Amino acid sequence: MLIISVSGVRGIVGDGLTPDIITRYAAAFGTIAGGNILIGRDTRISGDMVKNAVISGIVSTGANVIDLGILPTPSVLYNVKKMKANGGIAITASHNPIEWNAMKFISRDGIFLNNKESGHLREIFESNSPSYKDWQGIGKLNQDGNGIRRHIEGVLSHPFIDVEGIRKRRFKVVMDCSDGASYLAYPEFLRGLGCEVSTVNCENLGYFRRPPEPRPENLTELGKAVKERDADIGFATDADGDRLSIVDNKGKPIGEEYTIVLASKFYLEKKRGPVVVNLSTTMAMDDVAKLYNVDIYRSKVGEANVVRKMKEMGAVIGGEGNGGVILPDIQYTRDAVAGMSLILQYILEQDKSVSKLMEDVPQYHIRKEIIRFSETIQEKKIFDEIERQFSDGKINRDDGIKYIGSSSWLHIRKSGTEPLIRIIAEAKTQKEADKMINTVKNVMEEI
Repeated sequence: MLIISVSGVRGIVGDGLTPDIITRYAAAFGTIAGGNILIGRDTRISGDMVKNAVISGIVSTGANVIDLGILPTPSVLYNVKKMKANGGIAITASHNPIEWNAMKFISRDGIFLNNKESGHLREIFESNSPSYKDWQGIGKLNQDGNGIRRHIEGVLSHPFIDVEGIRKRRFKVVMDCSDGASYLAYPEFLRGLGCEVSTVNCENLGYFRRPPEPRPENLTELGKAVKERDADIGFATDADGDRLSIVDNKGKPIGEEYTIVLASKFYLEKKRGPVVVNLSTTMAMDDVAKLYNVDIYRSKVGEANVVRKMKEMGAVIGGEGNGGVILPDIQYTRDAVAGMSLILQYILEQDKSVSKLMEDVPQYHIRKEIIRFSETIQEKKIFDEIERQFSDGKINRDDGIKYIGSSSWLHIRKSGTEPLIRIIAEAKTQKEADKMINTVKNVMEEI
């Protein structure tokens, strides 16, 4: 199984994602980028194998590799720009199960490749035409252990973050890193901010003790730890540390949708401007934009799509409802370090608990379902029938199909990272959201 999309190249190790495929893709990237290329990986047991294949592919083209070690994906992107490298590769399958791994390709600007750049990379791979060098021209490998430090320093230099104020507050925080790339970096980041930090699922085991997506149903242990330790907040990330989810002071997961909502409420109070989120993000963001009288735009799902729209519209903040916060003043990528900093600063300035802050946020009920994708699924017929059944609102077909009602929405699309159909519904009541999901399931069964 190999999936090639705007999210990079990912697959099941040994079944699609093989050393040959990895090396050829890395060589194609080395041919395009040249110069110095940074790499970093998550904690998967396959990480060393993939990393070594990547190194071989890159240096074979004469490009040099700077290995940052195990560190979060946003740290890799930050360092590419900070160190003025020619590009980077984050070796991680993010929220995918442990048997998966992936390569996410980063441009010299510190953002993921766009569709045109990804297309060029794929052309070189498929034609098997990298610019291989002879023994005198191959590149070099160097190690750099300061990637996390540079990233944290960059975030904490933001003028809206009162580092000394946060330190004096002495927040009690529980951190759940999904035993992933942030297992060491994020607890140390929080301790550096003067927080009293407890951890769950923050070890380098080579596997994940909970499903890596930081969704409420996967954060039971974190919620229990927050209550037992009387903590102010619980933070959770996925396996590569770019998505951030929050558990409130009562041990309740607020839902990954509300990370960008809280971060945006804080940020727009200080800096007004357009906001960009994807088509699958909670409509609470529309309420926040209206509150601050700013424009909101929606892109196709996928970080690269959100970033492109943010640049086009001059957005001051953006992200995705999967826990992704993108702060252009720091970098154009989902950045959990930036997200945690904004949330802690928000609590500090408002002098309210997370549960109290959530009382000021519009509440909707969201339901997310996945269905295994197969070639027998007839997308066009399904989408046409959905458009017929949901004829009382607007229909958007930019990314799968999205129905937009007066106080509800439904989005159906093929995942770009797994062989799945994702179905998301949001409404003012759980009953209404469930009804929309069930309608879709019935349509898919009948067709």
